[in-house]
Amino acid sequence: MGVIQEQRTILEPNIGVVVLGYGRRVARHYLVHRLLRAFFTIFLVVSLSFFMFRLMPGSPVEVFIANLQTQYSMTFEEAQQQAASLFSIDLDAPVYLQYFDYLGNLAQGDLGSSLVSRGVPVSTLILRYLPWTLFSVGMGLVISFSVGVMLGMLMAYKRDTFLDYTLTTFASVTHSIPNYLLAIMLIVYLGVQWELLSIAKMRGSLSPGVKPGLTVPFIRDAFYHAALPILTYVLTTIGGWMLTMRSSTEATLGEDYVTVAKARGLPERRIATAYVGRNAALPLFTQLTIAIAFVVGGSFIIESIFVYQGLGLVLLNAINQRDYPVMQGVFLVLTSMVVLVNLFADLVYSRLDPRIRLGGGE
Repeated sequence: MGVIQEQRTILEPNIGVVVLGYGRRVARHYLVHRLLRAFFTIFLVVSLSFFMFRLMPGSPVEVFIANLQTQYSMTFEEAQQQAASLFSIDLDAPVYLQYFDYLGNLAQGDLGSSLVSRGVPVSTLILRYLPWTLFSVGMGLVISFSVGVMLGMLMAYKRDTFLDYTLTTFASVTHSIPNYLLAIMLIVYLGVQWELLSIAKMRGSLSPGVKPGLTVPFIRDAFYHAALPILTYVLTTIGGWMLTMRSSTEATLGEDYVTVAKARGLPERRIATAYVGRNAALPLFTQLTIAIAFVVGGSFIIESIFVYQGLGLVLLNAINQRDYPVMQGVFLVLTSMVVLVNLFADLVYSRLDPRIRLGGGE
């Protein structure tokens, strides 16, 4: 009997070590698989965008010459001479050579320089305007997600009441309106019809003379200029969170563990937060990453409507001027942000639900 117990005490730690090692290998394999897929996605999108940009009608030189002729009444020869001195790269080289040069520079961390703003690195432009886009988009999504989740739970608890019908109608209407149409409506009604806001003063990302820093004037001015883009992002996304959270909460209220918690006599507030709210909001975190992709991708439309100086407006101006390096750099940053956010969501969700990680490891 003592021999059997001694053998059992020897085998149990070994079994634990084997299981732990297997779990680490599965998790490592899942992480490597996700990283490789994210890298391949970024590489594929960047490569396709490189060739698609060059399929657009008109080259940077042609667009620049046409602007000089239109704005300054230059002759074609004068505009051509000025363009020849401005564009130092060889745009007549074969596309595949330009592509390999681009990949070589990209591997060294060089995004190139703007063709229109001569000598200005693309990385400088991105670092200058990216924080404003992240600020407006981030604040809009945080507000809409937080308020939408709370209102969705309220709709589920007050279902089939006047409050539920009112909030459901509001969510359905706002969710169905395109963001660019809502942005135009805000300008027309708040700025023109009712004259509640001065749209001209709210253009840009910061007022002249205001220095960036953790000061009250800077924070107040930043929110003032980003108010309309943030309001647009909130109104066009909050309806989806409300409707999704409502259905998810109703499904969670029917679970057995909620019934057991009520039978144990737990306070209703604890049940709503620890049992219902936490489990009902879990599927929404994956949808949050998808929402970030849509909002960031469509930010250039909103920023162009409100003339908000973010990365989206830089991309729109680069498209109009056929500034290839700026277009490629901004598109690379936006694509990387979307892919990395989705990768982060996959990793977090795999920690919350180990079945996903084990399934990926198999």
